[in-house]
Amino acid sequence: MDANRNSGLRMKDEKLLPAARETLERHLKLHGLRRTPERFALLERVFSTGEHFYVDVLCEAMELEGYHVSRSTVYATMQLFLEAGLVRRHQFGNQPAQYERSLPGVSKSHLHLVCTVCGRVREVRDSALTADLCSRKYAGFKADSCALYVYGTCGRCRRLKIKTNKNQS
Repeated sequence: MDANRNSGLRMKDEKLLPAARETLERHLKLHGLRRTPERFALLERVFSTGEHFYVDVLCEAMELEGYHVSRSTVYATMQLFLEAGLVRRHQFGNQPAQYERSLPGVSKSHLHLVCTVCGRVREVRDSALTADLCSRKYAGFKADSCALYVYGTCGRCRRLKIKTNKNQS
C-alpha cells in the first residue's frame, strides 16, 4: 500500500514541475526578466524534492549534478522564486533560512514541528486548523496561505534524554 501511495505522490510531483515552469515563465515575462538556463535548472532541482532545503545544500546538489551555479546566483534566484510564489522561506529558531517548494493555488498550508534540541523539522497537515487560520479576517489583509511553527522536543530527542538520564543514575 505504501508503494502505491508513494507512486501516487511521484505522479503528483511530476505534474508540479510543468506548472512551476509556466509560473516562472509568466513571472519573468511580466517583469521583463531574462529566461536563463540557470533559473530553470534551479527550478527543476527545487521541484525534485518535497523536503525543506538550505541554499548551501542546493548549491552542493547542483555541483554534484555537474551544473556549476555561483552561490550569489542561487541566492538571487531564490529571491526571484519567492517573489513568483515558487518557494517559501522559513526561519526556524536560530538556524539558517530554509526553503520549500510552493505553487500558488496548489501547495497546502501546514504546520512545522521544530525540535529545539536537534533542529529537525517535520511537516504536519491539520486542515481544520490551517483553514481556520487562513479564513480569519485581518483589517486590510487577505491571507493566501499560512504556516505555523510549533517548537518543542521530538520523540527521538526525548527518548535520548530519557536514556541518558537512566545511564547517569
